Amino acid sequence: MDKMMDKIASFTIDHLKLLPGIYVSRKDQAGDSLITTFDIRMTRPNYEPVLNTAEIHTIEHLGATYLRNHDSMKDHVIYFGPMGCRTGFYLLVRSMTPQEVHDLIVETLEAIVAYNGPMPGAARKECGNFKCLSLADAKAECAAYLPVAAAQPLDFAYPKGADLT
Repeated sequence: MDKMMDKIASFTIDHLKLLPGIYVSRKDQAGDSLITTFDIRMTRPNYEPVLNTAEIHTIEHLGATYLRNHDSMKDHVIYFGPMGCRTGFYLLVRSMTPQEVHDLIVETLEAIVAYNGPMPGAARKECGNFKCLSLADAKAECAAYLPVAAAQPLDFAYPKGADLT
């Protein structure tokens, strides 16, 4: 890491202008598939508190389980997981329309808010931090974010002036 490396795409966005929302972070061609990375920004970076570890961990468990079991979209979902900064999640999908992505994210949030069953992956054998989960807190965060996601324009563009390139 002694030599200067190219700046990655997520560091070319002005996080001081970034608001909660859903954005296209990048698009990559992989063989015949177009892989789109969505930035699901739940809190305003550097202005609002980040998601706590139990909240983000629980949303990850429930969201990933829901998405990977979705009847019609599971084959399009590549990855769902938290951002290191704990302000949201990345969702990587293949071959989905903007409306399908929007509907899937809203549906996933609604499913988490409504969930009352056993926590997926909440056993010592299944998770490296199985005690750090909070369904109540995860539900509250998803409920608070749901109106933002539901009102998201389908262009998924970052806020005007947020691009540093």
